[in-house]
Amino acid sequence: HVQLVESGGGSVQAGGSLNLSCVASGFTYDNSYCMGWFRQAPGREREAVAAIDNDNSLSYADSVKGRFTISYDDAKNTLYLQMSRLKVEDTAMYYCAIDYIYGGMWSCFKPQLNEFTNWGRGTQVTVS
Repeated sequence: HVQLVESGGGSVQAGGSLNLSCVASGFTYDNSYCMGWFRQAPGREREAVAAIDNDNSLSYADSVKGRFTISYDDAKNTLYLQMSRLKVEDTAMYYCAIDYIYGGMWSCFKPQLNEFTNWGRGTQVTVS
């Protein structure tokens, strides 16, 4: 049973920074996998923000490139999202997700939401 728990959200002024964390448990890292951060603003669809795979290949949405950094600490089983130069339009619920990539069937580069079956409950980020 995979469990993902996000933390680190909050309220910040535009131009500020926040660091999100996602602790993963129950996931056995014995295959190719992809971990990602997604966000959903009110009235909008959930979108991919950043992703990292087991080879440490990274991808970012164009809207956050240069401002956000995704990383993973395998010793702590924790996925991070460092967010800087935050904008009002970054306001959203942020979710982490993780899943296996069997047989190269999908790519972790700017992944699609429907590739993931394991999701956290989210952490709210509000930029004013």
